Amino acid sequence: MKIPFHHNIIRSSFLILFLGIQTFKLIAQDTSETLPQVGTTQKIGDVILFVLPVATAGTSLIKGDNQGVWQFTKGFVMTEALTYGLKLSINKTRPDLSNDNAFPSGHTSTVFHSAGYIHRRYGFKYSIPAYALAGFTAASRIDSKKHDIVDVLAGTAIGLGSNLLSTTEYQQKHMELSYTSFDGNHMLGFTYKF
Repeated sequence: MKIPFHHNIIRSSFLILFLGIQTFKLIAQDTSETLPQVGTTQKIGDVILFVLPVATAGTSLIKGDNQGVWQFTKGFVMTEALTYGLKLSINKTRPDLSNDNAFPSGHTSTVFHSAGYIHRRYGFKYSIPAYALAGFTAASRIDSKKHDIVDVLAGTAIGLGSNLLSTTEYQQKHMELSYTSFDGNHMLGFTYKF
């Protein structure tokens, strides 16, 4: 099946927007004159920040769940807008004193948006690994002294909350209604697949 050209443009635009926002996050976190040391935990958290949302949206694309991709994108934009709106208006200093962008945690809001999307769209059992990765990322932000617990909890609430507004449960075609007519007889059929 050939994908229409405008769908490719939309998908490419989403990818460019996503990578731009994620790159901005990494650049914006270290603006002090003397950059703090970056440990392994923080590096892993930074990798998860990229990998989890890309894998989440990519999985929906592979499944052919275009409605889900759109819902993920709406939730992602909502999450980032609220996160950065709060960061720019609150100006809370980070625990490592590197800048005034501590509240809320952008890494945490993004990864919990991804985990929450999987949970709400496809079910809890599929979201367990994503929640584990999101939890690790949240812990890495505290460990690297970029955030305190309040920043991380606020990021978690924003990420999960955006899914309540933008994501619906994935509905596969479980039901089928059929109609047949022959020799003046009519038959209506109903099939439900478990």
